[in-house]
Amino acid sequence: MRKKHKTMVAGHLCLDITPAFSGPGDRKLFDIIGPGKQVLTGPVDIATGGAVANTGLAMKILGEDVVLVGKIGKDEFGALIKGILDKYDCGQTLIEDHHVTSSYSLVVALPNIDRFFFHHPGANDHFCLAEIEDSLLQDISHCHFGYPTLMAEIYRDQGEGLKQFFKKLQKRGITTSLDTSMVDFFSEGGKADWEAFLSKVLPFVDFFLPSAEEFCWMIDKVRYQDWIKRAAGGDMMEVITEDDVSPLADKILQLGAKVALVKCGVLGLVAKTANQEKMAGLLSKYNLKEDWIKQNEFEPSYHVDHIVSGTGAGDTAIAAFLTGVLRGESLSSCLKLAAATGALCLSAPDALGGIVPYSEVQNKIQAGWKKNKPVS
Repeated sequence: MRKKHKTMVAGHLCLDITPAFSGPGDRKLFDIIGPGKQVLTGPVDIATGGAVANTGLAMKILGEDVVLVGKIGKDEFGALIKGILDKYDCGQTLIEDHHVTSSYSLVVALPNIDRFFFHHPGANDHFCLAEIEDSLLQDISHCHFGYPTLMAEIYRDQGEGLKQFFKKLQKRGITTSLDTSMVDFFSEGGKADWEAFLSKVLPFVDFFLPSAEEFCWMIDKVRYQDWIKRAAGGDMMEVITEDDVSPLADKILQLGAKVALVKCGVLGLVAKTANQEKMAGLLSKYNLKEDWIKQNEFEPSYHVDHIVSGTGAGDTAIAAFLTGVLRGESLSSCLKLAAATGALCLSAPDALGGIVPYSEVQNKIQAGWKKNKPVS
């Protein structure tokens, strides 16, 4: 029987409110939403969102032992969030504060159009790393932190607090991973110096797993504007190629992370890993093989006949990737698990409705699931 590694997933947590939309799938955004229009919707889906719930609970469904740490208010939305996490036996380590309001997102997931959000950061803006008690770190093997881009107390010091937190974890022998999210360009977070933030934090991060869009915006505005022009108002993930993303993965390794995993939507996943000297600790801790050393891999996405919503697809792909790492899988296997789980997520309006246990994901892969053809 394999050794089971315990994972803490900390960071951004919210309530996702997703109304159902129907109608022809070939409409453009402004054919549906515009001034003076009334848009009929179906039933609303209410679920937890944010990296803590999406990645943490997906790992739980996949069969991992997880501890979830996020901040909520003592209000109606907070009660809903805690109630959902309690169903997974994961609500007892939440930080509750009656001085703040709970975070929520109104998720607009239109047919064949990438979702967008109306988001209230709420309690996430007041989350302090000092609130993670040392007692919670007992028996933790890995810590994943999600969405510092939406947490004001985390990004205001240009990452110094997160750096010190990861440094403490490193000294305890706890491996680390970090995920980000897109920000409102006109918000406080949109004006932060994210390259300076990442330069400070990534030397203490083992796995950095951003989306291509958000990381490109953070560190290469010229390239990002080029992608916007090429997309011509559409989804830029449908027009970029592996060659577009490869330099971003190189940049992640240059900034100090040991493993770069760049999520690229319908394109797939691009992964690069550091040399043997930097990877040695990870390899020994999780019994990983030499096929993790100095690798450059591209994993195309799996084909999905009917996409309901992309909400949480990146987070759940991360959950599967980290689960594969904790189980000592090859890099190639971890990428397939990530791509498959992200695709399964697309079949439900929320992040978790399509997620299945680890063995079922493997069975779907081994059954010859069709891949999408990459953009040439």
